[in-house]
Amino acid sequence: MKKDKNKDTNKKLNPVLQKIWKAVKPLIPSIIIALIIVGAIVYVANTKAPTEVKEAIPPYAFGGGEEPVVVDNGQLKLTMDPKTTEFSLEVKDSGKVWYSNPKDAAEDEKALDDQKNFLQSPFIMSYSITQGLETTYNSYAFSATNGIYEIVPGENEIRVNYSLGSVEKEFTIPPVLTKTRFEQFTGAMEKKDVDYIKQYYKKYDINKLTAKDNKDELLANYPILETEVIYVLRSGAKENVRKTLQDKFAAAGYTYDDYTADKELDLSSKSSDTPIFNASIIYKLDGKDLVVEVPFSDLDYDPETPIYTITPLPYFGAGGPNDKGFMVVPEGGGALINFNNGKTSQSSYYTNVYGWDMCLSRDAVVHNTRAYYGVYGVSEGNDSFICILENGRAYASIQADVAGKNHSYNFVNAKYSICQREQYDVGDIANSEIYEYITDLPDESLVQRYSFVNSGSYVDMAKKYGEYLQKEYAGYLDLVDDTSTPVAIEVIGSIDKVKQIVGIPVSRPLKLTSYDEASEIITDLTNSGVTNMHIKMVGWCNGGVNQKVLSKVKTIHALGSKKDLTNMVSAAEANGNQVYLNGITQYAFDSNLLDGFFSYRDAAKLISKERAELYAYSNVTYSERENSDNRYYLLHTDIAGKYSDNLVKAAQKYGAGASFDDLGMDLSSDFYRKNMNSREAVLNKQVEQLKNYNDNGTPVMINMGNDYAVPFAKMVTRMDLRGSEYTILDECIPFFQLAIHGRVDYTGRPVNTCGNMENEVLYSAEYGAGLCFEVMKESSFATQKTLYTQYYGAYYDAMKDNILAIYTRYNNELGHTFNQEMVGHENINADVSCTEYADGTKVYVNYGYSEYTVGGVKVPARDYVVTR
Repeated sequence: MKKDKNKDTNKKLNPVLQKIWKAVKPLIPSIIIALIIVGAIVYVANTKAPTEVKEAIPPYAFGGGEEPVVVDNGQLKLTMDPKTTEFSLEVKDSGKVWYSNPKDAAEDEKALDDQKNFLQSPFIMSYSITQGLETTYNSYAFSATNGIYEIVPGENEIRVNYSLGSVEKEFTIPPVLTKTRFEQFTGAMEKKDVDYIKQYYKKYDINKLTAKDNKDELLANYPILETEVIYVLRSGAKENVRKTLQDKFAAAGYTYDDYTADKELDLSSKSSDTPIFNASIIYKLDGKDLVVEVPFSDLDYDPETPIYTITPLPYFGAGGPNDKGFMVVPEGGGALINFNNGKTSQSSYYTNVYGWDMCLSRDAVVHNTRAYYGVYGVSEGNDSFICILENGRAYASIQADVAGKNHSYNFVNAKYSICQREQYDVGDIANSEIYEYITDLPDESLVQRYSFVNSGSYVDMAKKYGEYLQKEYAGYLDLVDDTSTPVAIEVIGSIDKVKQIVGIPVSRPLKLTSYDEASEIITDLTNSGVTNMHIKMVGWCNGGVNQKVLSKVKTIHALGSKKDLTNMVSAAEANGNQVYLNGITQYAFDSNLLDGFFSYRDAAKLISKERAELYAYSNVTYSERENSDNRYYLLHTDIAGKYSDNLVKAAQKYGAGASFDDLGMDLSSDFYRKNMNSREAVLNKQVEQLKNYNDNGTPVMINMGNDYAVPFAKMVTRMDLRGSEYTILDECIPFFQLAIHGRVDYTGRPVNTCGNMENEVLYSAEYGAGLCFEVMKESSFATQKTLYTQYYGAYYDAMKDNILAIYTRYNNELGHTFNQEMVGHENINADVSCTEYADGTKVYVNYGYSEYTVGGVKVPARDYVVTR
């Protein structure tokens, strides 16, 4: 029989120890875990984190010269001053010379010194810091004057590599070298070069100092002297000598990293924490166009001081105090700012191309600025140019100002936001604002194309832009075959309204127009003589106008069956009209898991990696109205693309086209950690999607009409024809419409619900737009106690006679012009304009309150007259 050893052992233990053992035994696992944690803490505390080594940003050495740098392709001749990088550009067939910067900027009496520096700079950038403070550098004061740039000519192009910073001109030559390293580099040189270099270096040996040498001072300046023999660069070497030394050392393999290390040996030189930035700008002669490129890959900066904005050629073509001309800006269809118009007390012109990026937070909204095309221009005398923003235009804003504020010049340019930022709410942690910036730039470039016109007319400038679009989108902007006025009929299907169900408030769809009623309206309009209708069915699915996400597309039972919808589409198209089913694809309104939307997964992400949660803004305080009723989300880019495809598939199922409420109008980036999309990348994805829909035969309708989306749309509604008529503007013109008229159908806002029917019809007549009407079968009383009172004028039965009267006259007089190019436009005075078409038709529009006669044509007050 075996003995129980444990039992025998326990007998031998002292009774006190037995009690302690029983008490401690259950705690052993916890004690072991605690020891592991303590050990880990001690290890971490005593383990040094790897030191993050910042890579030095090597500034460019002076690579200019004394002789002008010239490139000439036979049509354009660019001549660059190597001392400043300013240039002139001669258009050979006209003889006109344009300048990158005002010629007499340095002598401008109205400009302070810092403004003169800006006026002499072909390149301006700003950088920012964590606290959001922004500092602007210009290439004249922070690069050219310091000589930290290089000019690299090529075939029909010139590249200028700038370093910008508050530094003295720097050469990559060793300020201090140990004897070993000195002999290492000079050993690779010819004897004559070694002799030349020794002239400019003094040798110090701690054991062989002369009476003139101050030992304490030398050791303070060069501590390594205590153990090493050193060579120190003599002070006072001239610039040409330093350049020669730099070349000789570079040939021997000396690098900027060597230079940075050797500077550490010289404590006599003052170090500076002023940031340095590298950027390149490339000028290419492309036929009769000047193409300007700023590659992101060549931007070099410290992440702690990211580049915030870039402005290439800020003063190209700037008009002086005695010049006669104007600037074209993309406000609405277009606007002019005359040189020296005297409006120096007015705010400068500024607009965001494609509006605000909804993935960037903002505290308040007073006024939304937006341009739906990226073009500006300058006209001077009998010559002009337009600047077309190509790559990177999604980051651009266009700004312009007149002479007399800070200097004597009128200018317009594009300013690009590079490293986007977002403000953190840090509460009581810090008194200052804290910002986070994007850390990595996409592999993209900023590209601007300057096209030169041998005419000072804004009509010819617009036609040049039209030629560009037709070439860029060949096959997509051919002349349409309309024989009557295109009419957009927006039918409101249903809205959401809160109802009491068993005492509980629940949002439910409220029918305003059923599918059958929509069919009746369309048939009634057809029988009344309205043709070429583009019917947009709004609020037809997923809850109504405030539509839930399109993870699945579900019709609304209150509007009728799916067969009713199919019949409505078929009946409309049988009469030569086109039906489009409208959808929201970039935002999630009133949606949850039951609708297929999970905000943590499906919402776009801000720079802070928070969800892109959006709110409506108050018209009184201009701040966010932060309550659940006003909250919605920007969708992740891939999800938005998927929902767009779902809308198109649903539209195809019912034999209709697809109408996008937001695609082609709103453009937002997405900082989703695992799948980031820059705003430019999203633009390219939208182009690809719209092109595919078009190529696959699906008719597409969009709102507003951003320039990249228009070529793939069959109809553009709610185009901003006049924009915001800022005081600094002198004239409104149909610049964009002159470029695209006759090649795509477009309308302004709905005539009957825009707030001023008379004005909207006059705008449409001047800008060559079709007509747009918003209709519903229910009366406006149905929208009471809802958030949809904007449909007050959409009751079809009440508006039918007005709609028919407006349409009948408009179509009879202007219906024949919609398949023609717009070839002329003139603002005869502040109230009267004249638009001309290819067949000679002229449309006179009088916005004034008194009759006006021009060329024998009487134009009644607040009316339009058509002559053929």
